[in-house]
Amino acid sequence: MKSSSSKQKKNDLEPSISKQELNSWKRGFTPQAEIWNGRMASVGLIIGLFALILANNFLSNH
Repeated sequence: MKSSSSKQKKNDLEPSISKQELNSWKRGFTPQAEIWNGRMASVGLIIGLFALILANNFLSNH
């Protein structure tokens, strides 16, 4: 009996939307827009940190 209840719990946790649908570019307040917003925020943070590191190295050498 435990195996059937664990399978049911696993099925409840699986997303009902396909990966193709989640990666699509949709505008508005949608889960897809929130996913892309998080991705772009992560890219922006990485670029910003890289720019700060480069600026710090450039200014400390001169």
